Amino acid sequence: MKLKRHIDATLGNGNLREVVRLPVGEDLNEWLAVNTVDFFNQVSLLYGTLMEFCTPATCPTMSAGPKYEYRWADGVKIKRPIEVSAPKYVEYLMDWIEAQLDEESIFPQKLGAPFPPNFRDVAKTIFKRLFRVYAHIYHSHFQMILKLQEEAHLNTCFKHFVLFTTEFELIDRSELAPLSELIEPIWRGH
Repeated sequence: MKLKRHIDATLGNGNLREVVRLPVGEDLNEWLAVNTVDFFNQVSLLYGTLMEFCTPATCPTMSAGPKYEYRWADGVKIKRPIEVSAPKYVEYLMDWIEAQLDEESIFPQKLGAPFPPNFRDVAKTIFKRLFRVYAHIYHSHFQMILKLQEEAHLNTCFKHFVLFTTEFELIDRSELAPLSELIEPIWRGH
């Protein structure tokens, strides 16, 4: 709860670089966990505003422009990556992330409970996949974002996401290629 209050208190100061930094004396895994939940909720809300426009008919594949297509696999129910529509991919993704967040052996609920050795890998997979939703939104639905007047909110959330994932090296640079034109100025500005 203390970490959540820190995030909420610093977000209003306008310096997103400060917001993403690990607070002095805090546990890194705890910080990653709290922020994973926050970013999951942000992306879920952002995508939720577009659900009526992102349909199997309008988005038959989960993509980020013509060069990048994402296939779904969770390693459990769907072991080999399959092509699905963007809304189905996002549905699978959000269900999968929620299952990870609810799994106490991965995201301990009790304060001071140990995180598993693979926690960072799980977090990295979550962030990589959340990035894909941002990439899809920017490439396929930005005109609707403008029409809904959500661009300032989307851009702020994305900038926060980029700074956080960069600070903790959560996404390989090659994965960020679909939005490199947006990301480079963020990196240069900070």
